[in-house]
Amino acid sequence: MILRLSMRRFHLPLHNQPLSQSHAIAFIPKTPPRDSEPINISYAHPLLDAIPQPDLSSCNHFLFEYSRNNQNQEALNLFLGLCQSGLSADGSTLSCVLKACGCLFDHAIGKQVHSLCIKSGFLDDVSVGTSLVDMYMKTENAKDGKRVFDEMPERNVVSWTSLLSGYIRNGLNDCALGLFSQMQVEGIKPNPFTFATVLGALAADGMIEKGIQVHTMVIKNGFESTTSVGNSLINMYSKSGLVRDAKAVFGSMEKKDTVSWNGMMAGFVTNGFDFEALKLFYHMRLAGTNLTQMTFATVIKLCATLKELGFVRQLHCWVLKSGFGSHLNIRTALMVACSKCSEMDDAFKLFSTMHGVRNVVSWTAMISGYLQNGKTEQAVKLFCQMSTEDVRPNHFTYSTILTAHPVISPFQVHAQVVKTNYEKSPSVGTALLDAYVKIGCANEAAKIFEQIDEKDIVAWSAMLAGYAQTGDIEGAVSVFLQLAKDGVKPNEFTFSSVINACAGPTAAVEQGKQFHACSIKSGFDNALCVSSALVTMYAKRGNIDSANEVFKTQGERDLVSWNSMISGYAQHGYARKALKVFEDMQRQNLEMDGITFIGVISACTHVGLVDEGQRYFNIMIRNHCIDPTMEHYSCMVDLYSRAGMLKKAMDLINAMPFAAGATIWRTLLAACRVHLDIELGKLAAEKLISLQPQDSAAYVLLSNIYAAAGNWQERAKVRKLMDERKVKKEAGYSWIEVKNKTYTFLASDLSHPWSDRIYSKLEELSIRLKDAGYCPDTNYVLHDIEEEHKEVILSQHSERLAIAFGLIATPPGTPIQILKNLRVCGDCHTVIKLISMIEGREIIVRDSNRFHHFKGGLCSCGDYW
Repeated sequence: MILRLSMRRFHLPLHNQPLSQSHAIAFIPKTPPRDSEPINISYAHPLLDAIPQPDLSSCNHFLFEYSRNNQNQEALNLFLGLCQSGLSADGSTLSCVLKACGCLFDHAIGKQVHSLCIKSGFLDDVSVGTSLVDMYMKTENAKDGKRVFDEMPERNVVSWTSLLSGYIRNGLNDCALGLFSQMQVEGIKPNPFTFATVLGALAADGMIEKGIQVHTMVIKNGFESTTSVGNSLINMYSKSGLVRDAKAVFGSMEKKDTVSWNGMMAGFVTNGFDFEALKLFYHMRLAGTNLTQMTFATVIKLCATLKELGFVRQLHCWVLKSGFGSHLNIRTALMVACSKCSEMDDAFKLFSTMHGVRNVVSWTAMISGYLQNGKTEQAVKLFCQMSTEDVRPNHFTYSTILTAHPVISPFQVHAQVVKTNYEKSPSVGTALLDAYVKIGCANEAAKIFEQIDEKDIVAWSAMLAGYAQTGDIEGAVSVFLQLAKDGVKPNEFTFSSVINACAGPTAAVEQGKQFHACSIKSGFDNALCVSSALVTMYAKRGNIDSANEVFKTQGERDLVSWNSMISGYAQHGYARKALKVFEDMQRQNLEMDGITFIGVISACTHVGLVDEGQRYFNIMIRNHCIDPTMEHYSCMVDLYSRAGMLKKAMDLINAMPFAAGATIWRTLLAACRVHLDIELGKLAAEKLISLQPQDSAAYVLLSNIYAAAGNWQERAKVRKLMDERKVKKEAGYSWIEVKNKTYTFLASDLSHPWSDRIYSKLEELSIRLKDAGYCPDTNYVLHDIEEEHKEVILSQHSERLAIAFGLIATPPGTPIQILKNLRVCGDCHTVIKLISMIEGREIIVRDSNRFHHFKGGLCSCGDYW
């Protein structure tokens, strides 16, 4: 059959109609081929003329050679010349040209060749049918590929494997695995390529159990020594974290190619076995295996992780000698390695040499390098330059630059993200919501979260962390519950975030315990970030014993765990235990930071260990080279002030390298109230008012100093000043949680439904307290009123109401936990000690300063409250 072809080099419309009687067909690609010049009919003649005696056999031979060497454009041009010369195409011809169409991703020509196959009667040829399936799959037309497969009268293992690999190429892994099972049911024996393809799909989906079964089939079929199958097994086991199994497969392979070595090396790197990967690289060189572009890229990335700058420089020389120096991905890998080794000048030199070929990956890598090395302004400048050079940022670029806070505004980046249609990307959305959380825009973060199309676990965890950081307990719990409802499996970071949220003062006591139980069921309770969060949560929620239990069972501990335990013991009044934990850190030569010493000095402060506190402060500076911050000085001022060493506290304030902040003056002022130092108190109050004129603490403490000294005239002046400046005194509240419900009390509160029973309980306690020797200390009532009235005011403080309610609302012997926004007064402290004894209850009170554990008539603070 003679075929006549006409062509006008891409400018004729595509012929989708059936072939005419003259068999005329126009091969017009939809888009220009990717690896060569557009098809030119004039080029077909020289190709054909080069064949001494052009016949179908010799033409097919050349077509096969072109196809095998990936010269697909030349194969297609030769086919055009063959058709114009009058030679008849056969099955081999059509198979080769269909393969070329698939490799050129040209669906338009492939479909016309399909029509030619039908007209020529070669559709029943199994090789032609298989080539058609392959062509449709490669051009992302899985539906037509499957239809061709179903219509084939004869199918062999190659046909099945072609469809199977096509499914995987188009992301239809479930269909591929189903086809693999169907193939065996129909008695088709898989070949090595079939197994290699299926193992690749299983690796991508993490289906290791199924993969092990397929490995067994590989052995039964005698293909375990096939290199391609071995390579796929290495890939599957490595991606599943089973490095030992991957190594066993690699070691048993009789013939290893470059893919084998590179795959095993990549497996080591992916699973954190960096030195094993370097060792394998050494053996690869000894084995004489050719080092490829991928080999060098992997090893350079490995050296970047290990920060082996010297080896990176050697590899750079080696790359140049091997002829890979011009490859963009190699140069980008070298640039990243220099960045990770903090050699930003060298990284920028490499970046500069890539002018004209720089892509979004290299730009993003350079921006990321600057950010990692603390050069935020340079990163932002480069990001702006990137836009001027018409390089469009991708999701990695946006995710990276959004960490450049506060130099860059998330609002500006957000606008650009919307313009480039990346606002629904999980990675960009997560970075955006994180940026908004950092600037306190939780509502904006929540809106971004809702817009993300496919929320991955990272996005869910980021939103949870955002709510935890802003103290929105309800928001955090709601997100966690929605996550579970949507069938998303939480990971260790999700649990860490929600447990951190439960450490907040407004969280229900039981919530943290419930999430602890969930983490145990999910197997994440031993993850370092989760166990550290649990230690912090239990310590902050008043359960220091549970915090210690988690701390003791930690397989490994980070600095957060140690600091949380020290601070927890300090806040609960167990100074000796806090210092013992610190000594354990010292014995293990563990790294410490400023937070460690804040906890240690606070522990000394709460029990009056002045000399020890001073010694640890000096150790921090001299032995650990940690410069004291405002918080450290505040702790030291508190240490001296509580011990009545007000002059020493003032000397320290005057010697500080920076001006004292509000916390320091508030601490000193509170101490002046206790020790009745009117002059120093007046100075501290003036300093505090100048810093925070609307903070009621300064006015209230100063007025209390005057009241305690009996100077009612000066007290009245301070109160008048508050009224003039419209400063309102913070009301004292106490909270108690009973049966997962939180109840709030004010002093002399009558709003509770059980008020009658609560006041009846207080009257009962009043009698029993006096029998136990209690005498009200009316010095804590700073009002110019009768003594009897003062006693009534004391008896109706908010914490006493909350405790009375707790006593009648909970079973006998149950511990009672109270949260108070202000400091517990000295008289209430005495009363609660006695109540703990006469009621046989442990009472835990968290005031604005610390935890008090009352039990058997004693307090954990040792009355150094």
